[in-house]
Amino acid sequence: MMYYLRRFERVFLVTVFLSMVALFALNVLAREIGGTFASQLAWIEEAVRLMNIFLVFGALGLALEKGRHVGIDTLRESLPATARNSIRRIIDAVGCLFSAYMSYLAYHLVVFVLNTGQRSPTLDVPIGWIYMAPVVGFGLLSLRYALSFLSVIDRFDQDNDEANDGTAERAQ
Repeated sequence: MMYYLRRFERVFLVTVFLSMVALFALNVLAREIGGTFASQLAWIEEAVRLMNIFLVFGALGLALEKGRHVGIDTLRESLPATARNSIRRIIDAVGCLFSAYMSYLAYHLVVFVLNTGQRSPTLDVPIGWIYMAPVVGFGLLSLRYALSFLSVIDRFDQDNDEANDGTAERAQ
């Protein structure tokens, strides 16, 4: 199951990123050509800004699983194995609870903003849907912390990237 989640996340992130690049390139080209064509593409900057929000929040879970989050681990890694494992489990538990709480708060923010009826200026998209990015992102982050806490994934073992990328899971 984790293999499919990782695959979906990667495809989503790559698609969003490449779409952002293509839209920016089109926008630059339109500005060079000029005229009324450039003014018809005014929505691109807002679209790319919103896509960037989904890109950042969508990558939270994968970044945690791959050990790419910022962290100071000098003290933790210098501890004896028993203490180090206890600290890791505490970090995972607190991270899971914090991320789940942030997702909960973000959900309530989505409901609140949707009820205001506010819409984006150029895309005319309900602003509340933009706030779904933190709901999903923190939800995926909470899931990864929980899986690490339960030892389903080992986010601390950076030498074993194959196990974290799903190839071992798929082979079984």
